[in-house]
Amino acid sequence: MTNRIAVTPRSLSQGGHPALAALEAAGYDLLFPTPGRQPTREEQLRFLPSCVGYLAGVEPITREVLAAAPGLKVISRNGVGVDSVDLTAAAEQGVAVETAAGANAQGVAELAIALMLAGLRHIPPQDTALKAGRWRRIEGREVAGRTLGVVGCGQIGRRVVRLGLGLGMSVRAFDAFPDPEFTPAGDFSYTTLEDLLAQADAVTLHCPPAERPLIDKAAIAAMRPGAHLVNTARASLVDDGAVLDALEDGRLIGYATDVYDQEPPEPQELLHHPRVISTPHIGGYTGESVERATRAAVENLLRVLNPPS
Repeated sequence: MTNRIAVTPRSLSQGGHPALAALEAAGYDLLFPTPGRQPTREEQLRFLPSCVGYLAGVEPITREVLAAAPGLKVISRNGVGVDSVDLTAAAEQGVAVETAAGANAQGVAELAIALMLAGLRHIPPQDTALKAGRWRRIEGREVAGRTLGVVGCGQIGRRVVRLGLGLGMSVRAFDAFPDPEFTPAGDFSYTTLEDLLAQADAVTLHCPPAERPLIDKAAIAAMRPGAHLVNTARASLVDDGAVLDALEDGRLIGYATDVYDQEPPEPQELLHHPRVISTPHIGGYTGESVERATRAAVENLLRVLNPPS
């Protein structure tokens, strides 16, 4: 019987993380099939048939891939998202799908705030100009006294709320299932998505994907003129074309994103826009987040593969 576990998160591409030693101590052989990058479908079809466990990154795990791995018992994500996994096919095949809930929440929340501040103070273009020998000063905006809109108030969103309040902002949050027990000190309240968009000087997304973009032409038209948009959640939440149009006509003062339909993304006009900040999916890529996520993912693998007798 196979005892191999494939490890594909880019943050673990070199192996050697102390938490992985627990898998080897339990008798499993670790396979790092594509160091430093996501595996392709063809590569998954080659390495997964010999695996009983899969410590997976954000790569798609389709029905076809799962069907080629009849011995696979568990997929353990080192993050919280599972929209890249065909959950129906996994359930039909009896493959457990586990997540490291909350492990990267602080890292993503801090990045969202950092992107908001960088956009409102126009840090990237001024840095670029100075390095090119040009003295270019752009008037920015202070966030104290302004309104932050947080779409999705789960583990990440709640941290963003507290960070925004700590900066002296008023914070309005929208969540499909608001928690009445979440009552942080400061000017905070839940509201409708429509009211949030109308009030917020900056909007940051922390919700799961939907069937259609949440931020489309109509949503942008409902936003406060000159607002700044941050997306560290899912690329599919945003209509890129609508955002580009809004940047061009001034409806949006800026856009920052850490997420893409494919990684790395293809060259596109939006990402090259001077008022767009793009980062290479680094929300959970901190030493602390990687540590928490890896340990949680390993614990989930061992719990499923070696259940207590």
